[in-house]
Amino acid sequence: MLTAFARAFRTPDLRKKLLFTLGIVVIYRLGAHVPVPGIDYSVVNQCIKDTKSSNSLFGLVNMFSGGALLQLTIFALGIMPYITASIILQLLTVVIPRLEALKKEGQAGTTKITQYTRYLTVALAVLQGTGLVATARSGSLFSSCQNKFDIVPNQSIFTTVTMVTTMTAGTVMIMWLGELITDKGIGNGMSILMFVAIAAGFPGSLWAIKVSGKIAGGWVEFLAVIAVGLAMVGLVVFVEQAQRRIPVQYAKRMIGRRSYGGTSTYIPLKVNQAGVIPVIFASSLLYIPALIVQFSGSTAGWAQWISRNMTKGDHPIYMAAYFLLIVFFAFFYVAISFNPEEVADNMKKYGGFIPGIRAGRPTAEYLSYVLNRITWPGSLYLGLIALVPTVAIAVFNGSNGSFPLGGTSILIIVGVGLETVKQIESQLQQRNYEGFLR
Repeated sequence: MLTAFARAFRTPDLRKKLLFTLGIVVIYRLGAHVPVPGIDYSVVNQCIKDTKSSNSLFGLVNMFSGGALLQLTIFALGIMPYITASIILQLLTVVIPRLEALKKEGQAGTTKITQYTRYLTVALAVLQGTGLVATARSGSLFSSCQNKFDIVPNQSIFTTVTMVTTMTAGTVMIMWLGELITDKGIGNGMSILMFVAIAAGFPGSLWAIKVSGKIAGGWVEFLAVIAVGLAMVGLVVFVEQAQRRIPVQYAKRMIGRRSYGGTSTYIPLKVNQAGVIPVIFASSLLYIPALIVQFSGSTAGWAQWISRNMTKGDHPIYMAAYFLLIVFFAFFYVAISFNPEEVADNMKKYGGFIPGIRAGRPTAEYLSYVLNRITWPGSLYLGLIALVPTVAIAVFNGSNGSFPLGGTSILIIVGVGLETVKQIESQLQQRNYEGFLR
């Protein structure tokens, strides 16, 4: 693998792409440490030190921003608005006929949908930026900090507008940097930036576990977390690469004097067809009740029940709801992202068929049956991986936000790493070089 890295850097055009990607990553990490104008950065640092654990309500967004959210930097919103916008557009494509027609138009339609995604990203960035500034001003961002009301000394309208505008511009810049990586670098730009943001918090979180450990100076806990992380990475790699291959045979057709078809191929159905989307959906949905209680300030019975049962990740009710939501959203997302009837119609149009299955409706029913069968283990796997941080909370007395080997982070890092390595591998093979996986 190290030899392949050396060969990749010896290839002029590939070396240029790798260095360009690294340069964009450096710019992204520098922006994650530039504070937003209008805040008292010394108070923010003090609150981060005084707060034993980051607020679990903001743990997911803080992870995707590489820790920039709680530091209130220009990249505080991170890439989350773009992810949310992409998911919303993908869901609306199934509902709105106009978007579905654009999707079928090829490159021109994809470009139009990308443009809509950018507009929606800006709107969501304004909305989330306003919410974050309001949370910081109210002191809810660091609820246990003594100086939490001094984070934003000047609470005038001009200062608020400036902070929201700066955060929105930071999100737009992140989106631009990601597109630059996609066009001129290696891999998918947004995925690379997400990978970097999550990986940036690993060293500090691991060392925090070592410092807070009680056995042999914390080294036992530290090594235990490393071992669990390596086991999880191995499991995620195994499942993410697992797929059910449906054989497809194409009949021979004579067009003029030429013969077409007569080939065999397969339809790859991944065990985890939904990826990390169900985990993001479930996490976001579980934040809503706690946010309602936090901003309403209600002391009613329902608010107290939510505060007791739905805000702590190690509570049994929270864990059960989290697991069930992940399973539900796994089936939901697979149902809207893979259309067996469309696949069956395309196969029939080009003379393809599954051996032993009639073309048309029987093929669609067979694909739907197989997809439902493999989605069950995929959804259960997602739920178990996502519950790992809650077990770590009980074992290490940590927090969902500080435990470095959460299910979402491992899924994203391994998935992005595999796709990036495959892309570099394919470019090395085009130049007759030995690649990473050889």
